[in-house]
Amino acid sequence: MKNKWMSYLTGVSKELWLIFSIVASAGMFTYFIGGQRLILTFYNIPTFFAAYYLGRRRAVEAALGSILFVTWVDLMNPTILGKQTFEMNGWLTWSDLTIWAGLLLLFAYAAGTLHEHAERRLSELRQTYTGLLQILSQIISNDKFTQNHSYRVSVYATQIAGEMGFTDDRIEDIRAAALLHDIGKLETSRDILYKAAKLTEEERTEIKGHVQKGVDLLSPVAGSLRRILPIILAHHDKFDGSGYHPTKGEEIPLEARILSVADVYDALTSDRPYRKALSPFEARDAIVKGDGSDFDPRVIKAFEAAFQKQRLEVPEVMV
Repeated sequence: MKNKWMSYLTGVSKELWLIFSIVASAGMFTYFIGGQRLILTFYNIPTFFAAYYLGRRRAVEAALGSILFVTWVDLMNPTILGKQTFEMNGWLTWSDLTIWAGLLLLFAYAAGTLHEHAERRLSELRQTYTGLLQILSQIISNDKFTQNHSYRVSVYATQIAGEMGFTDDRIEDIRAAALLHDIGKLETSRDILYKAAKLTEEERTEIKGHVQKGVDLLSPVAGSLRRILPIILAHHDKFDGSGYHPTKGEEIPLEARILSVADVYDALTSDRPYRKALSPFEARDAIVKGDGSDFDPRVIKAFEAAFQKQRLEVPEVMV
């Protein structure tokens, strides 16, 4: 019921919330501080929010809406805005109103323009960031056995996270972690990675070391990449504590628990030197068997939902 209500709220148009904020703030501030010149300052609030969240066009529209509302209130009931303060039979003087309206429109245009420029620069940075991640993932997966492995894992992981209702920022972190989760294998012996025979204990230890190696490689990087380090570090941890590290259950970051399912699903559905790929349905059944032991039951539920909706189908080769 809660999720349904939240989905309804997020589906409401931002423009409708903007209109509501204009009316609500106008009524509230008029009621509490009517008759003071300072009241006009509070009618700027919807424009501030519109400029910050919606850009230049919506900011100018919000400013015009506030101006029209104030003008209408002043004409219909002069004492609300002008009682005991202004002349001209209690009306708000037109000079005050004109100056305020002009400054508000100027602010809306300028602040909205700055917001759009900032959003454009942020979009360019995101595109650059995404491109670099994809280049790195191609380098990591540049062989016949794991071609595009990281890309496919990123698709599976983000789809599962979407089923769990993650925000865009958290989904982006999961996607970045998935693209880079095997970067530590760049420092792992190719002979061991592609060995068809059973690994020795020493070779298993070296394979396990790729997780820490990956974290060490990425640690000097600041910004959003730093947030994904705990995800990469824990993506081989198991829900019952039998994974690479002794952490278990809720001690493992939820993003890492999602990445773990996505990683195993792709591994099972891909050809490896030591076995042929399973079908998607066989892989699904194998993962479901790990519910509560290898994997978080909540993640398994989201994985099954994404699987049934056929959201775990990706091209063989990344485009």
